[in-house]
Amino acid sequence: MNSSAIAVSGLRKAYGDKAVLDGIDFEVAAGSVFSLLGPNGAGKTTTVNVLTTLLRADAGTVRVAGYDVATGTRQVRAAIGVTGQFAAVDELLSGRENLRLMADLKRVRSGAQVVDRLLERFDLVAAADALAATYSGGMRRKLDLAMTLVGSPRIIFLDEPTTGLDPRSRRTMWGIVRELVAEGTTVFLTTQYLEEADHLADRIAVLDQGRLVAQGTADELKRQIPGTHVRLRFATLHELDAAARALPEATRDAQELLLRVPSDGESKSLRALLERLDAHALNAQDFSVHTPDLDDVFLALTGHASTEETHQ
Repeated sequence: MNSSAIAVSGLRKAYGDKAVLDGIDFEVAAGSVFSLLGPNGAGKTTTVNVLTTLLRADAGTVRVAGYDVATGTRQVRAAIGVTGQFAAVDELLSGRENLRLMADLKRVRSGAQVVDRLLERFDLVAAADALAATYSGGMRRKLDLAMTLVGSPRIIFLDEPTTGLDPRSRRTMWGIVRELVAEGTTVFLTTQYLEEADHLADRIAVLDQGRLVAQGTADELKRQIPGTHVRLRFATLHELDAAARALPEATRDAQELLLRVPSDGESKSLRALLERLDAHALNAQDFSVHTPDLDDVFLALTGHASTEETHQ
């Protein structure tokens, strides 16, 4: 197996005359987090279903863990773990029983010891023998991910794993993902939270209407979008008006006493801007540089705002 945990070339999938995936190409480096973003209906879950052998592609080649998903289905399934959009736990079983069932299904040696380690790792020891039906949303998602880790898969697919979680539970999941990657696990992540991709992903691909419209690191994607500017806040409306006259290219916000000045954010440009203020004896009370975030990237590339989507 080479350094690519996942390699996709010319992937196509259609339902009738509607192309859901229209010839997409990407690679995921081993031991990294790759995040696939896209608006509702873009094809993210379809992509995951093809990569995890749950759906057969119409065309293209897909290799996961070094195996072709069409001809090496058994080997692919042995190498991966999948956590879907909704926690796949049996509510009539306890947390421990859910994990033990998964260990039995995967014929894991020393299953009881593996279960104990996972319960401890995910801070579920105290609730281990309580029915999963009594778990909070965050606890169910942790149990679901723990079940995915039974058998120590090399590649994990997380399809919107933190949907519906509170911010604290979401950040707990982020910490677990970082730990897994530090141990060498590859994570393929789809998410509706752009902040999540920004925090976790080594590389991001943006899918829109079945086509990949951009790929790169978060910083690389942000640099593709114009909109970097300097924000200058002034103490009084009089100072704001004077600064607006001195900087006619700026956008004025009288309510916030702000000027937004287009800039590339580089030190030379910032120095020149401050010198212009000094030349007019002006002093900004607050000064900051703002660059486009992934919300701006998402909107610019897909024509959609980043909505709280829950399914494809």
